[in-house]
Amino acid sequence: MVGGRVVPKRAERLIALTRQFDFRYTVHRVVSSNLTDPAVYRYQIDAAKALLEFALGSMRALIQHSGLFADQVLDGPGLEEREREAVFELAEFCKPYDVRITFENLFAMDPGQCQQSLAEVAQMAKAVSHLNLVALIDFSHAYSESTHRGLNFREQLRAMAPVAGHLHVHDSFGRPQGLHRTYLPQEDAALGIGDLHMPLGWGDIEWNDVFSELAFLPGTVLVMEIGPAIATSSPIAWPGQKTSSA
Repeated sequence: MVGGRVVPKRAERLIALTRQFDFRYTVHRVVSSNLTDPAVYRYQIDAAKALLEFALGSMRALIQHSGLFADQVLDGPGLEEREREAVFELAEFCKPYDVRITFENLFAMDPGQCQQSLAEVAQMAKAVSHLNLVALIDFSHAYSESTHRGLNFREQLRAMAPVAGHLHVHDSFGRPQGLHRTYLPQEDAALGIGDLHMPLGWGDIEWNDVFSELAFLPGTVLVMEIGPAIATSSPIAWPGQKTSSA
């Protein structure tokens, strides 16, 4: 994609590849997507619509990051209204195609930022109230932002669960990204800092307890987001579960 337009020949090659497999795909928008920023607001919506148009047929969910609500550069009135209008426009665009916008919570990248909490994302989803919009819980993002803002992680999960139709699952220690300057991903892992995308059981999220008390929307999709650098280094295990390797 360039400038909010799909490059046809490249799109055709990708579609031909994906159609070789009987999968149901979810499509993740650009990581920097932010519907609260007026400077790129229209660009973001145009790029999302273009992505939807070329991925229709195999795609069931389009993942959209929530926007910044407080930042050293971006802050001010009208952010919530702008984001809700944009999300509603995208949900309406998805309506004829049976695709859902899934709205994902993020985490602060440095001490000067403040991302939306799970409860705030849930409030946005309820306010828009569209059948083609669901909330997306990224558990480790929520853990990190809860620590950063002094919120109760488990209470935040309970607030989001009733409107959640998509889950990103990976482990961490809930230590905010900007806690300490590091130079390599291996250092982040060694110190347990940041968005580590580790197998379940490597961090300290109490997964059994979490899933025993939460209920999500019908048709909820769960994606295990394990980082490629460590995905093949050890079998994935739930806390307390023994694993073996050949």
